[in-house]
Amino acid sequence: MLTSARLETWLRASIEEADFPERGRLCGGHFRRLGQGVLALTPDHAAPEARACVLSVGVHGNETAPMELLDGLLSRLAGGELRLGAPTLVILGNPEATRRGVRYVGTNLNRLFRRDLDAAGMEPERARALMAAVDAFFNRHSGLPRLHYDLHTAIRDSRYPRFAVSPFTERTAVEPAQWQWLAAADIQAVLHQHRHSWTFSHYSKHYQGAQAFTLELGSALPFGHNDLAALAPMGELLAALLEGREPAPAPSTRMAFFRVAHELMRESASFRLAFPDDTPNFTEFAPGTLLAEDGRAGETRVGESPLAVVFPNAGVEIGARAALLVRPESPPG
Repeated sequence: MLTSARLETWLRASIEEADFPERGRLCGGHFRRLGQGVLALTPDHAAPEARACVLSVGVHGNETAPMELLDGLLSRLAGGELRLGAPTLVILGNPEATRRGVRYVGTNLNRLFRRDLDAAGMEPERARALMAAVDAFFNRHSGLPRLHYDLHTAIRDSRYPRFAVSPFTERTAVEPAQWQWLAAADIQAVLHQHRHSWTFSHYSKHYQGAQAFTLELGSALPFGHNDLAALAPMGELLAALLEGREPAPAPSTRMAFFRVAHELMRESASFRLAFPDDTPNFTEFAPGTLLAEDGRAGETRVGESPLAVVFPNAGVEIGARAALLVRPESPPG
């Protein structure tokens, strides 16, 4: 059995396609490599508060801060600073895109997580492999509550640099404790989706009944340029999950809550946004403001009440979402 010292090299080995041991020991359990960019951490004994946790990074290949955050946690496990107490599936979503330093290679991986996917290509094949890995993991640990945090960074600035996207599904309600954990982890805002989005976190919530979120943790920057100090509270939340401890809570009223009112789609090659490309997420627009023009869909304007914009990106593929238009709402409960 190999030693835990190799665990901290897993992320780099996954990106560089370097050799990495199939399995090894770590403090409180063992690890096993299940394929490219997929690592299972299994405790010798699950702690009383343990959940079956999926922690994914790099679904968009150039979003490096979550990778560095996760790498630090794996180093703490390798060094014995943390003791594994919960089964955890660690995933580097799109290693090829990370190697190239791009968001994706052929198409946006984070729109492909649906069981009826029939598309061909590198990213569709990767989506199928990751869905199978998540299904197998949750099935192996069917007696434990399920959780999936998919860690990202945004491609632009934001009024709320750290925010959570709560996927829509009719099947699984959010546990109130999740809001308290995220507030303590210094998440500043929550965005409720209004329909199925087929993202990675949506997959686990919709198909597997997991507590699942997409967590946006600042801006997309190259390796070595991320402010990891700002992510220390999130690191402590993830450390608690790895150890099978109940994470620290904080009042959910610390966070601002929003809900999607409308999706702005790019319908033609002539699509353009009517505001600057560097407009931050959650920027609010007054009633009547022109938001976009499209050769097929025409103009999109704000209606009778203000709307804020999230994830604006005029350069998406035709037929893809170019922005979310959102409204504030009261905190739950």
